[in-house]
Amino acid sequence: MNTIVPEHSPESPELIPSDHPLYPITVFCQSKLLLRQEIPASDEEFQDLIIKQYIQEIPGIEETITGHVCKRCGNQSRHWLGKIPQGPIQAVYCRKCIEMGRVSTFEPLYRWTGPEMPSPKVENPCQWDGSLTKFQEAASEKIKVAMADREQLLVWAVCGAGKTEMLFEGLTDAITRGDRICLATPRADVVRELVPRFREAFPDVAISALYGGSEEKREGAQLVISTTHQLLRFEAAFDVMIIDEVDAFPYHADKSLFFASERARRTSSSLIYLTATPRKGLKWKARLQWVPVVFVPARYHGHPLPIPRFVSTFRFAKLLSKNKLPKTIQAWIQEKHRQKRRFLLFVPTIEMAENLSKMRGIECVDAADPDRINKIENYRRGEMNALITTTILERGVTFPSIDVAVIDAGHNVFDEAALVQIAGRAGRNAADPDGDVVFFHQGLTKGMKGARKMITMMNRLARRK
Repeated sequence: MNTIVPEHSPESPELIPSDHPLYPITVFCQSKLLLRQEIPASDEEFQDLIIKQYIQEIPGIEETITGHVCKRCGNQSRHWLGKIPQGPIQAVYCRKCIEMGRVSTFEPLYRWTGPEMPSPKVENPCQWDGSLTKFQEAASEKIKVAMADREQLLVWAVCGAGKTEMLFEGLTDAITRGDRICLATPRADVVRELVPRFREAFPDVAISALYGGSEEKREGAQLVISTTHQLLRFEAAFDVMIIDEVDAFPYHADKSLFFASERARRTSSSLIYLTATPRKGLKWKARLQWVPVVFVPARYHGHPLPIPRFVSTFRFAKLLSKNKLPKTIQAWIQEKHRQKRRFLLFVPTIEMAENLSKMRGIECVDAADPDRINKIENYRRGEMNALITTTILERGVTFPSIDVAVIDAGHNVFDEAALVQIAGRAGRNAADPDGDVVFFHQGLTKGMKGARKMITMMNRLARRK
């Protein structure tokens, strides 16, 4: 057998040079929990790695006094644990994270315990030559200090505040130190939007984009921009963890994603939360000073957030069943066409999106649409003037000079946070900061009133400071 691993003591892992035969597998496996089929090694090479103790086997599903626990996603709920025949007995497997490959009582995970990659260090990595507002500068300084001191920080910044640019100074220092960084966000569309912006700002830094179906994976990258689901494969990997849109679904509602983001951090690491609409739990932590907070109440261009208008459409459901729209909605769409204004129409369900698309001849997009990436890019490039969308475009994406309408804004999918984020899609361009936002409703809801109250409060705070 051709041994690919040099003699080495795992108690004091050495740094492995890039020209070493073991370097590629080190890059791939370091700081991850992987299934056997994910590890790029032949059976012969894999056994050699096991013998040399460069790969450690851990149970995929561990049996405890109270039941079973998945060692990849932390799931302990019996609802998400299934059973399959394994010879004369049954194996327990995790259904919650099965889309990433099955782990079970007979299918273990493996962690790398061999040589480590040297930390990359790039001098003067940031090539962004823009400037920050006074609010952004204050937030940028606190972000930089939190990253350097390995502390937590909540950045509570309004939609369009320029959160990405506020990160640049802190990231510059972190990259120069040789820190490994992860910016995680709940949605793949946000990853696709952020990656080119960071590659432009940090052209000499290795950046990897991780999401389902991604073809831009770059193993061992110093900066990883990832969906929160992809963190399930990492362990003690990052010196700086940034959770963007921390309040967004599914992150805020899925304990396994919080579990994964915590495990992916190194013991001494910083944790930066970014959001315009923190949930109650995070707000309370900030009020009790358990998590330091910096508030950015103004957009980067200094203009106020558009305040949504409420327009009643009480016969909406009846008219829609007859493939008709209320005159108020029709008039709004026609007005935008006359003004040659681009707009987004947000709807609560895929079925409604498809029906409205047929009725109005406007393209629609949703999470299950196989062509959604192309549609969103076409809209971004101005090749479409209008787009009907579910909540997949409520946050994290920027389209210049658009107006926004929410149809059936009282639907339960449109809570306060979602409506604030949707309103924040309008008026993001400094040359056109006064976008129109309208909530068409069948009755006012707590979420609608709360969203307008939140936006008004942010505008008031921005004027005071």
